[in-house]
Amino acid sequence: MKPIYNISAKATGGRNGHVKSENGVLELDVRHPKALGGANDDYPNPEMLFAAGYSACFDSALNLVIKKSKINTGITTVNAKVSIGQIENGGFGLAVALDVNIPEVSLEEAKALTERAHQVCPYSNATRGNIEVKLNTTNN
Repeated sequence: MKPIYNISAKATGGRNGHVKSENGVLELDVRHPKALGGANDDYPNPEMLFAAGYSACFDSALNLVIKKSKINTGITTVNAKVSIGQIENGGFGLAVALDVNIPEVSLEEAKALTERAHQVCPYSNATRGNIEVKLNTTNN
């Protein structure tokens, strides 16, 4: 791969710590969510950040595919639901469900565009074969 863009972020204190991007644009405290033993759900956590990144990236890939296809649609949305759980070896794994909405096209066309975006999206390419990613497509 020939890199086009690079960015780094540093974590201190793990899931009950602080993260900061090298340029300082992203800087926040992270905490365990309540489901993982945290006191509450009042702070961002790694899964939340992953969901935000994946949904934004997939929607961009989707809009690129739509533009190249020269198809007119309404405004698309992508909601990424990220799950964390224990896997067979005792470690932890992730799963993702992407709820993709592409209005003003047939459901068949929306599903085809979603599948094409799944081949283009860097997050999808990075996770393919490593975690379960379910695609749920609507057109309303």
